[in-house]
Amino acid sequence: MGSGARRRRVTIVDVASHAEVSTTAVSKVLRNAYGVSPAMRERVKAAIDELGYRPQAAARAMRGRTFTIGVLLPHIRNPFFADILDGFQEQVRKADYQAIMIQGGENTQAEGRAINALVDRQVDGILMVVPLSSRTGLEEIAKDVPTVVLGRHERSSVFDSVFDDDELGAELAVEHLIALGHRRIAHIGQKDNSRGRPVDLLHAIRAETYRRVMRDHGLGEEIDVVATSYTEEGGYMGARELLSRPARPTAIFAGADLAALGAMAAAHEAGLSVPGDLSIAGYDNTRMAALPNIALTTVEQDGVLMGRTSGRLLLERVEGRTSSVRFSVTPSLVTRRSTAAWGGV
Repeated sequence: MGSGARRRRVTIVDVASHAEVSTTAVSKVLRNAYGVSPAMRERVKAAIDELGYRPQAAARAMRGRTFTIGVLLPHIRNPFFADILDGFQEQVRKADYQAIMIQGGENTQAEGRAINALVDRQVDGILMVVPLSSRTGLEEIAKDVPTVVLGRHERSSVFDSVFDDDELGAELAVEHLIALGHRRIAHIGQKDNSRGRPVDLLHAIRAETYRRVMRDHGLGEEIDVVATSYTEEGGYMGARELLSRPARPTAIFAGADLAALGAMAAAHEAGLSVPGDLSIAGYDNTRMAALPNIALTTVEQDGVLMGRTSGRLLLERVEGRTSSVRFSVTPSLVTRRSTAAWGGV
């Protein structure tokens, strides 16, 4: 046989013969089905590794499963998404699933095309991270493909929800700044381009909580919200606008760490020190927030736990669970050097 001849593909029959089990047993292991003993599972997996067997995705799709999970992200710039993905991958990899990631974009049309691309590839389930679609639109997808939605607070009978207690998190941040003596506290939020209800959207909840806490402390006249985006550019533009006020704020609560970093850049450009002239707090507790040269006070919402929980719930959906689950993470405040007591006027 010439050196250019193609090597015969290893089949499920080869694996069964090598492991000295039936092809049905191999199939059950591949599908991660119930009723397979640990010893049988290890035996089959050993044969798979030794032979280098790779199931054909098309063939598995015909049998009803592709062992792929779709992950819809709005974009890939936010480092907090990396924490979510770490936890998610850790969970689904244990069940021999592979994640396929795709960006949804900045509008519902682009997001719809991305979701359709995942559905066309016959993924076994979809994790949607802060999607823009309406609840009705999400439910239409979830009726056909097992779905978990992360970052939205909806109640649905057909998809699971994993989210942070955004009201508590925002309250912790604003109360912290007030306790430090700040009165002119501003908020950098996000423009609403979602079709979800405001009461279910994390950025709307954080902004409304900021307003409520300010009013509760008799600071209603000091409320100042700039809606840009949860990005460095958005935080930079928002802070520039806030710092141009006749009475500039002494503290800014940004709805995401990325926006807080942009606000820091704007403060530096304006010749202000953080926290001497301006205290800044963020949300997410991304790894960058802990860097010594940043030392950002922020709200921890445990992205790894959210990702891991999303993976577990999605696998349960794939295996047939139909009852709906809502999982809420309890946030905490991590104080660092970007906030300090205010003694000025």
